[in-house]
Amino acid sequence: MTSAAEGRFHMVDVSWLTSVRRRAILRTDDGVRIEAVHEPRTASVTDTASGGASHAPSLTASLTASDTAIVVAHGFTGSVDRPALRRAAGVLRRHADVVTFSFRGHGRSGGRSTVGDREVLDLAAAVRWARELGHARVVTVGFSMGGSVVLRHAALERGADTRTDAVAAVSAPARWYYRGTPSMRRVHWLITRPMGRLVGRYGLGTRIHHRDWDPVPLSPVEAVPLIAPTPLLVVHGDRDPYFPVDHPLSLVAAAPAGAAELWLERGMGHAENAAADGLLDRLGAWLVQP
Repeated sequence: MTSAAEGRFHMVDVSWLTSVRRRAILRTDDGVRIEAVHEPRTASVTDTASGGASHAPSLTASLTASDTAIVVAHGFTGSVDRPALRRAAGVLRRHADVVTFSFRGHGRSGGRSTVGDREVLDLAAAVRWARELGHARVVTVGFSMGGSVVLRHAALERGADTRTDAVAAVSAPARWYYRGTPSMRRVHWLITRPMGRLVGRYGLGTRIHHRDWDPVPLSPVEAVPLIAPTPLLVVHGDRDPYFPVDHPLSLVAAAPAGAAELWLERGMGHAENAAADGLLDRLGAWLVQP
């Protein structure tokens, strides 16, 4: 299909039926090209033709965009086509249309990863695209690094086209520079050492910026008090090998009284790889509630 400009967004690949699935390249406010995918809600049994004999989705329901879009922010070294993200998106699509994208430096997106700083602009571009596609309500969910990004985005982005209507952070850190677990010490080696960045680029498909933060961005725990009155959910596993449970407890404690909900999941590990389908289903239901 011939490439064509579409407003702020450059459409580079569209599936056989454009009203069902869209793949686009978005441009952030600082000029980075971000790959993104929009997929419609999966029709449920209640969307099928009357009579109850068939459980196949009705075509009409599949072609009708839902009022809500869930924008999903992946973890560090993830991308829009990674199996764990595709599985999570598939479960969330039971509840609403879903937008997935690759952060800068990941997948086919341009630029280099700043590990949670400028990525707020990537998420803002994805939210803006969801609203351009006609969704009146747009909500965000992020995993690990993506969790820190959705928190900072909810605190910092208040524009009509880039704000979120609800936010869920899964396996997110509360503070920067945490090295208290072996897993995080390996991540810091990957980010801060030239050899680590080579491993990231050629072994993990992630291009990491070599410059230190200057200035240091607002941390997730500093962002939380600025999110209200936007609904906030913090989800964390009690067996997370990267961030122990003091991180989610700190995030919830930083919110105004009653402004944040905590789900501490027994036996869960880290981020989208560890999120069971049942948890993702509950998460989707929470995100779409009025």
